[in-house]
Amino acid sequence: MDFSFMLNDHHQMEFLLLQFLRVSWIAATLPIIIASIPIPKLNCFRRLLLGFARRGKIMHSSSQKFTVPQRFFLHFYVGASIWTTFLLVTTWLYAYRMVPLVAEPLSYSTITSYLTGGSTIRTGSAKFHQRYVAWQAVFILLLMEAQVLRRLYETIYVFNYSPSARMHILGYLTGWFFYIAAPLSLCGDCALDVFDFLANLATEFIVKGKNQMPVPELDFWLILNPLTKLGWKHWISAAVFFWGWIHQYRCHKILGSLRDSRQADEYVIPRGDWFEIVSSPHYLSEMVTNLAFAAVETHRWYRRKFEDYPSSRFAVIPFIL
Repeated sequence: MDFSFMLNDHHQMEFLLLQFLRVSWIAATLPIIIASIPIPKLNCFRRLLLGFARRGKIMHSSSQKFTVPQRFFLHFYVGASIWTTFLLVTTWLYAYRMVPLVAEPLSYSTITSYLTGGSTIRTGSAKFHQRYVAWQAVFILLLMEAQVLRRLYETIYVFNYSPSARMHILGYLTGWFFYIAAPLSLCGDCALDVFDFLANLATEFIVKGKNQMPVPELDFWLILNPLTKLGWKHWISAAVFFWGWIHQYRCHKILGSLRDSRQADEYVIPRGDWFEIVSSPHYLSEMVTNLAFAAVETHRWYRRKFEDYPSSRFAVIPFIL
């Protein structure tokens, strides 16, 4: 059997997967970037894109065609929770079974690596580096898991969507694209290795049968300890992530409480937390290009709706936008 051919074929498939994800993200964000260019000739294109981005209170009654209820947000948060959990568990299992915990002894290179945010896990060979990438994917997928599970909880228990709140079908499909592509992109460098690992486990199960399969032994220290070997830059990034994560939850609670305290057709200005400085702090804390675009439209709606709307508030980025 020509193993070199199989290896090259595997690398080619991995390359194609990564290229496909990159092209998909470029195709999804390029129209938003183009629409953000302040050129009068792009006004028509900008209005068209805004029509796709509008939802809820800024979805005009005259533009109900090709829309779905905003409560359909629940669909892709359920899907995202299942998909992200699957990728997290399988990637973690692959990393645990295939990545030995090997830390370099203290040396000049190890100390230098740590001070620059690097890992203390030895990654000298390409094969070992590829396995180490899996632990980074586990770390990032854990953050993604925290995000999608919280958003699922909010959709069910925090937000009380009005029956009249709508969103464009393209916005709905964009949500599905994001929550499928984002978790896969986070583990894209090792996704094919993980899927191969799962396929081998499935083949072993079919050949040997349930009774002949080895009983897995889980050492929780070995499951968690490799994450502590990642560089400090990972933990700083996680701290920033949870800082935004907490503020987004607080802002969503504020928005959710507004519907409980007002009549169905009454609108009030949200106040508290980051709402004191921007109109869409929940977008600021989850900064994605399409959310920034929607935040600007939300800011415009607030200023048109309320004559006393605070002039000191920005749309999404304090003192900038």
